[in-house]
Amino acid sequence: MILRFLNWQGIAGIAASITLAGLLILQKFETGHWRKQSTAFERLYRAEQAALAGTVANYRAAADAARDADRANLARVTGEQRSINERTANDYQARLAAARSLAQRLRVRSQAAAGPGAGGSASVPDVPAAAGSAAQGPGEDRLPRSDRLIATEQAIQLDELIKWVRRQAVVDNNPRAGASPPGD
Repeated sequence: MILRFLNWQGIAGIAASITLAGLLILQKFETGHWRKQSTAFERLYRAEQAALAGTVANYRAAADAARDADRANLARVTGEQRSINERTANDYQARLAAARSLAQRLRVRSQAAAGPGAGGSASVPDVPAAAGSAAQGPGEDRLPRSDRLIATEQAIQLDELIKWVRRQAVVDNNPRAGASPPGD
């Protein structure tokens, strides 16, 4: 009876069945393999997404820290500059007051020296100097009396401006502790 089924069509059917069974078993192994691969790829993807989220969070935290450091640096620099401005203005006002006081004392002294016996008499105007005379005396290369105080005030102003610029140049606007290294 088995021989009846073993004709060429039976053998071909059995061979086809065995081949299909083999392919089915092979497909099961392949499916298992690709499921494992898919799970591994999914784990890798989730790990990469978590790493990306961590990197983004780190960059945001670093940017926030840099903003905070910039605000603190701005407050420090502004405070130092305000202090320099106030100190320079106070020094300038003090020097101007001293120069004006000295000019006033010299003016009073020169008026007293010009007329020692003139107690309460009316003042007499000074004799104007002759223009272009050959022998002018010790004050020939000096400024006129009316311009001396102005020149002194301007010299004090320029001196205080130079001091202010030098003090401002010393203020470190970008401290190295919080700054990023060159090339970043």
